Order: sequence, then C-alpha cells, then structure tokens
Amino acid sequence: MRFLSPLILAATLTGCASDLPPRDPQQAWVELHAQLPSQTLSASRLDGQRLRDGRFCQMPPGAHELVVRYTFERSGGGSGGGMQPGSTPGDISCYLRVRYDGFTSGQRYRLEARPLAAKAQAWLYGEGRTPLARGEVLRCGPY
Repeated sequence: MRFLSPLILAATLTGCASDLPPRDPQQAWVELHAQLPSQTLSASRLDGQRLRDGRFCQMPPGAHELVVRYTFERSGGGSGGGMQPGSTPGDISCYLRVRYDGFTSGQRYRLEARPLAAKAQAWLYGEGRTPLARGEVLRCGPY
C-alpha cells in the first residue's frame, strides 16, 4: 500500500502538467492569465456549456460568452466580509463573464484577471494588447 500512494500522486501530477493541445487554426484561442502565480484563473463555461479543460479556451469565430473562475488570496478574509481590522487572510473566488462579438479564427486572445478589493476585474485583449472587452462580475465568495 505504501508503494501505491506515490504512484497515484505521480499520476495525478502528470495529468496536471500535461501539455496544451495544438491550436486549431480554424478556431480562436483564449489564453488565461492571473496576475500572480498564487492566483488561479480557469475557464468554466463557453456559451453555457461546461468546459473539460479550464487552462485555455478554443472556439469558432463569432460572438461568444466565456465564464471564468478567478481565485485569489486577499487580506482580511474573515467571516465579517474581510474588511474589519484583525480579520485573517483568506481565499476568495469570483465568477466573471466576458462577452465578445468579434472572435476571429486563427487569432490568439488573452484574458487577464486581477483582484479589486473584495471582487475582481477581467479584461480581454487582442493583438498588440488592444483591450476588447471587460469582464462582468457574476458573484464572489469563499467557495
């Protein structure tokens, strides 16, 4: 049994470190980027459908709605909403929705998220870091 645990751990870590699939030139590709390595940004839904791999999003050209989950640590994450003196740090997760009508096949886009007080903000960028759309906060909390 002692030998089995390291094998399960190795298999789990290998799955997490797998390479991204090749880009399809007929699709638009959205790369996800959190501000710090301790933060996570993952794609959750595309046009209402749950995504299997949250590390990226690939979609046909046109108008789409992408929902992402952004998790970050904020100071003062105690039970009182985190704004009282002496409260402890904690993680907060925000679900953000980004809508954009002009996704183009073969183009690479970048979705960036960053904390903003007890909430978050996200921006979709195109070529040359041109801002294309701003994310809308759907909900935030300690989940």
